Amino acid sequence: MTVKRMDNVGIVVEDINAAIEFFVELGLELEGRAPIEGDWADGVTGLRGMRVEIAMMRTPDGHSRLELSRFLAPPVVADHRRTPVNALGYLRVMFAVEDIDDTLARLGKRGAELVGTVAQYENTYRLCYIRGPEGILIGLAQELGHGA
Repeated sequence: MTVKRMDNVGIVVEDINAAIEFFVELGLELEGRAPIEGDWADGVTGLRGMRVEIAMMRTPDGHSRLELSRFLAPPVVADHRRTPVNALGYLRVMFAVEDIDDTLARLGKRGAELVGTVAQYENTYRLCYIRGPEGILIGLAQELGHGA
């Protein structure tokens, strides 16, 4: 059997409201928000007594979703938010944007920090990494037109 499609990417946060506001500013839409708990949730995660608040964010094209989770129980056991880009495991989520400079200016007002510089790959893309709310690593890519 093959994968039908990717359903979502999940990110655990402390301040779910700030994370929602940040991703709305980036252009995602809040699809829904709900508390999650119960035997079925315990079974899926392997965490007994799990209680979490989730917010599902949808990209404007409707093809991708980002699940933001704030754990109420059990307590969070590790913090990878400031892990460098060469760490094993989750690295980042990359978003295609229309105008990388405008996006950086808008997200900067929400506390985003540029990790390195905005780099250009040939005449194809302008790319950068930023740290969003709580240090979450986000990639931005702007596709360039021919002859750029």
